[in-house]
Amino acid sequence: MTETVDVASKLRPLADKLVVRPAGREETTRGGIIVPDTAKEKPQRGTIVAAGEGRKDDDGERITLDVQVGDKVLFAKYAGTEFKLEDEDLIILSEKDILAVITD
Repeated sequence: MTETVDVASKLRPLADKLVVRPAGREETTRGGIIVPDTAKEKPQRGTIVAAGEGRKDDDGERITLDVQVGDKVLFAKYAGTEFKLEDEDLIILSEKDILAVITD
């Protein structure tokens, strides 16, 4: 695996936006069958690597985020925008697209 990018020093998400490093896609099934790239499902889990300061309400007060950098999260399947930063796949999405925080 290549070195991970220090996203926090290269990107500053705005408002309630988050940058998520998606978890790797499944390579094999539980039965041991190798899954080709074309049949792999889009990941729905990842780790937050950068977060905005939160959106502002109608009165201009900042609403803090319920999640923070380092949280492992489950997000909507087709949420956000995928992009590459120095050969690393990342997703930028809104806090509302986070479905749950995964606890160990």
